[in-house]
Amino acid sequence: MAEAGPRQSLTLEAGLRLSALAVAINALLAIGKIVAGVLGNSYALVADGIESTSDIISSLIVWSGLRISMKPADANHPYGHGKAESVAAVIVSFMLLAAALLIAVQSVREILTPHHAPAWFTLVILVVVIAIKEALYRFAFQVGTSLESSALKGDAWHHRSDALTSVAAFIGISIALIGGPGFESADDWGALAACVVIAWNGVRMFRATLDEVMDASVSPEVIAYIKSIAAEVEGVAGIEKCRIRKSGLHLAMDIHVRVDGDLSVRRGHAIAHRVKDRLLGSQHRINDVSVHIEPDEPGRGQLD
Repeated sequence: MAEAGPRQSLTLEAGLRLSALAVAINALLAIGKIVAGVLGNSYALVADGIESTSDIISSLIVWSGLRISMKPADANHPYGHGKAESVAAVIVSFMLLAAALLIAVQSVREILTPHHAPAWFTLVILVVVIAIKEALYRFAFQVGTSLESSALKGDAWHHRSDALTSVAAFIGISIALIGGPGFESADDWGALAACVVIAWNGVRMFRATLDEVMDASVSPEVIAYIKSIAAEVEGVAGIEKCRIRKSGLHLAMDIHVRVDGDLSVRRGHAIAHRVKDRLLGSQHRINDVSVHIEPDEPGRGQLD
């Protein structure tokens, strides 16, 4: 298994620091929103605070998943611990769905229960929250994309969902304040509308991460790129098969390459090693390559 390079290790550490920072920020936001929501008579803000509480747990899960996925292979886990990152992403997606359900149920209860209009200062709190959560989303999604981490990108969407919930709450509270008597439940309708967005993100993320857990193949573009790299190695006559799966932050693959059938075992073995070294040194995070040698047959193309 190839060791992580300096730049990759630095990025992984950035992902861990980001998750730790998100925990601290979400804790402060959750407390602030719940207190402001209670004092300002806004259940939409209280619901937003509850969603931020789930963000704390999801960030901790992502942090733990990344830490575990970085562990090297051992006797019990000969293929490494990369799946921990995918499992963390699945858990976060379920948490998004659970948060949407919880907020929806409480929003309906508040709509059916008469109450006073929210206080104006809750709007100021929401503006600050929206700015912070959108900034967290952008940073987390950038790091998650760089790492190709489903867990980090899922956590980023958790931040975006929180920002959208706050936007819905802002609109609802504004309507309640402007509309006056009879519009007191507008912020609760806003919270209910935000649940649809949160649930949609949860389902979308679950489908993507489930593919990783089930060892679904990577995109055709990545496969074509990998095959082209292997085909460029001296002595390779063509590519027979190429199976690639994502394992946490890395890719693992089996590739069958065709070589001259009259070569000695030693020379065929040397070509296989060159193919493996070329793939491990590619731009993709590949940490496990199995190269199988096939005898070439006349009339076969280079890439099948």
